[in-house]
Amino acid sequence: MTSAAPHPVLDVRNLVKLYGEGEAQVRALRGVNLTVERGDYLAIMGSSGSGKSTLMNILGCLDIPTSGRYLLDGVDVSRLDDRQLALVRNRRIGFVFQAFNLIPRTSAVANVELPLAYAGMKGPERRRRALAALATVGLADRADHEPNQLSGGQQQRVAVARALVTAPALVLADEPTGNLDTRSTDDVLAVLDRLNRSGRTIVLITHEDDVAQHAKRLIRLVDGQIVHDEILRRDTDTAVLA
Repeated sequence: MTSAAPHPVLDVRNLVKLYGEGEAQVRALRGVNLTVERGDYLAIMGSSGSGKSTLMNILGCLDIPTSGRYLLDGVDVSRLDDRQLALVRNRRIGFVFQAFNLIPRTSAVANVELPLAYAGMKGPERRRRALAALATVGLADRADHEPNQLSGGQQQRVAVARALVTAPALVLADEPTGNLDTRSTDDVLAVLDRLNRSGRTIVLITHEDDVAQHAKRLIRLVDGQIVHDEILRRDTDTAVLA
């Protein structure tokens, strides 16, 4: 008996998001359909007002669609209540934000431990996994450093470690290099590239073409719709159009 094929990490079906009412109503998303398979590396691009931020918020379970379905790792999140959504955000999604969002005057390892603490994991195992995550992003020797003792690139790599520590189905990176200089940008993107090669599923929201080129697949949003969906490279680094 053959086993069923694994479900996609993201399965978005006819997603619509409306804001406001009557003549002031804005259609932020207009029937978006998107599937992201396990191990994919997707970049989402779009100008201001394209619906990029709205889509990111829905994918991150920070907002809910007006209509349509969104399945995350096989779970229909539209059917979840607030408590269940919070659990999904904690356990199935690893967030990396432009602003790092690290707690000041708190060590790197303690920052990385936070999602595990919220999940109720006991201290020794929490610390072990946080140190392993820091080692993954090349910061094992900075575990005891506080954010103000780290460069911008190092702070963002701590944020990546925090995103990884729960072993999420999806790493959602929202403009992760937006506050970084060129060298730090290269360091953070190298970490994301390495994570994807190891099998992590990554969705990267960016407005920079050179950042998007690190992904395997690129979609562009215009006026709440996907107007371009391109395979940039496969695992063999062969670029073809979707």
